Amino acid sequence: MNAAAVEQYQSASHSHVGMVRQVNEDACLDAQEIGLWAVADGMGGHAAGDFVSSLIVDSLRRVMPTQQLDDYVQALRDCVDEVNRTVREEAQRRGVSMMGSTLVLLVARGEQAVCLWAGDSRLYRLRDGVLQAISHDHSYVQELIDSSVLSEAEAREHPMGNIVTRAVGAQERLELAEVQLQVLPGDCFLLCSDGLTRTVEEHELQDVLGHVAPYEMVRSLVHLGLTRGAPDNITAIVVKAY
Repeated sequence: MNAAAVEQYQSASHSHVGMVRQVNEDACLDAQEIGLWAVADGMGGHAAGDFVSSLIVDSLRRVMPTQQLDDYVQALRDCVDEVNRTVREEAQRRGVSMMGSTLVLLVARGEQAVCLWAGDSRLYRLRDGVLQAISHDHSYVQELIDSSVLSEAEAREHPMGNIVTRAVGAQERLELAEVQLQVLPGDCFLLCSDGLTRTVEEHELQDVLGHVAPYEMVRSLVHLGLTRGAPDNITAIVVKAY
């Protein structure tokens, strides 16, 4: 049986500096009109993280969309590779040891979509009321979870919970992970930085994503994180297929 046709996508985004940080080093791209969404969570301090996340989003926005999804995905990959080189050169110019940013990206054409990511910013999908993590964190604590050394609950409190093992700018050769997706009408996607997932449980994400409008969902998610103290920047994009 063929999948039902997806006729359109609707999306909304919201980013907040949080309750502790002085600078929002998150950046997001909510380009519903071309079927492209991304969240980048910068790191490095001294405005370096802000520079990298903004550079990623601005560069992705300039990539010319193509009708063929495979061609567009390759163009986006090439763009991020170029950003990776630029960031490493800038770090050397500034004389800093590391500048970088996580990235999670969703690109869609009709019923087909692709997720690319590096780091611990995440993509979730809600389908028929069930929440599923599409991305898999590139992080130190995720490796401990995968090795059954830590539980999910313990990982939340781990002192090295902010250490990522992949990021744009962190390595000379960037490896973006990829998942290809078949989209059904009614699917709801959440792209978010770890500022959200460190403060809000997955069952709460599932509840909020059951709302009707993407705008209401992102506002509710960020507000929920803020009520928990929001020690980090919080960014969320909700994308719904119709």
